[in-house]
Amino acid sequence: MSINFRQSADTYRISRQRMVETQLIPRGIHDKKVLEAMNRVPRHLFVDEALKNQAYSDHPLPIAEGQTISQPYIVALMTQALGLKGHERVLEIGTGSGYQAAVLAEIASRVYSVERKSALLARARRLFDQLGYKNILCKLDDGTWGWKAEAPFDAIIVTAAAPAIAPPLVEQLADPGVLVIPVGDEFSQTLTRLVKQDGETTVQELGGVRFVKLIGEHGWKS
Repeated sequence: MSINFRQSADTYRISRQRMVETQLIPRGIHDKKVLEAMNRVPRHLFVDEALKNQAYSDHPLPIAEGQTISQPYIVALMTQALGLKGHERVLEIGTGSGYQAAVLAEIASRVYSVERKSALLARARRLFDQLGYKNILCKLDDGTWGWKAEAPFDAIIVTAAAPAIAPPLVEQLADPGVLVIPVGDEFSQTLTRLVKQDGETTVQELGGVRFVKLIGEHGWKS
């Protein structure tokens, strides 16, 4: 049993390395901290058992509650866009599988993650405990309101598509700070990077994406 387990672990380790070398670096993921985090986090633990053999493939995968775990490249792209150095407090809207939060936790000082579906949050919490991520705090709530009690945040990442950037998230973003969010209609969005600096905000478009809808008071109603 120990030999099989070791062989399995080696297989996944090789798959992660291949993912970084063939999917991320050639597409412009250059932040060393992001590449190291993507190479460390065991993505196969965040997907259903039947999909483990696809965990490091170049596409999103379905998870419970009609949600998805994003394509590895998109996770890396959004993380890189935050420009994390290691000291930051990061707010994540949409815990989902927990994979993005784990990648963030490998880099940031503290991650605050908000999820509206209790079953997803419960599973993610178990994984965080199993993997020893003590710097991830979670709560069940409407993420479009952010997490006011813990604000301000050095960086905010939204892992679902919004029709517009929720005002509470901009308010809870530190100055300076960076917010990354997919914005658009329910079929296609533009990955958007908002930077707050000296009381002003600037917006940069990072390309087209497709996410599940962000449900909430400041998102989609259903």
